[in-house]
Amino acid sequence: MTTESKIYWGVGIFSVVIILGAFLIPGDRPEKEDLPWHIEHPTADSVRVFGLTLGVSTPAEAEARFKEQAEPSLFKTPEGVMSAEVFFEQINLAGLRSRVVLTVGIPNTEMHAMYERGLRMAATGSAKKITLTPEDIARLRSLPITSLTYMPGVRVEEALFQKRFGKPTQVVKEAKTGAIHWLYPQNGLDLTLGGGEKPVLQYVSPKEFDALVKPLLANGEVVTQ
Repeated sequence: MTTESKIYWGVGIFSVVIILGAFLIPGDRPEKEDLPWHIEHPTADSVRVFGLTLGVSTPAEAEARFKEQAEPSLFKTPEGVMSAEVFFEQINLAGLRSRVVLTVGIPNTEMHAMYERGLRMAATGSAKKITLTPEDIARLRSLPITSLTYMPGVRVEEALFQKRFGKPTQVVKEAKTGAIHWLYPQNGLDLTLGGGEKPVLQYVSPKEFDALVKPLLANGEVVTQ
């Protein structure tokens, strides 16, 4: 996830009370598919969240689901690692303004070709952001989503997450930032808390979870298991 994807914003206190009340009170509202803890497993190795199945659903389907158009981009790190993403600046889920970033599964050879055809390049943090051609954007929208990162627009108490997700399998503290990660491998979920920031929830398929947390474990401290 890029630095640009980590920018958050607040909402009014009145709205926060209403939204968190909706999260806490069971009932027909909000819709189940709008809640971050409504996680389904269509197969043993798959995750469906916010009505999207990782590894199957596409950015085009996500745009139809969220009723918003996403901003597609290609990123390249100083180490040469590339990733393709689509970014929803603002969507409404359960009455809460949120941001969502989807990583798209593209073979490396195809990403390199997209990079070479890129229209513009800009710096974003330490990475380079490439503006894609219309043809490559259309291609990006047709490929499967491999991960989904959800960033709600308000801070949420840890107790609420534990009530909804249960006790994490493992808790890891980042050595550099001090951020705390609650790990739920059965749901492919990495929930990041701490530092006074709003939470960040990243979902991948369970079979991809080890690859997601490997760098975190290499550069962090296991707090509990």
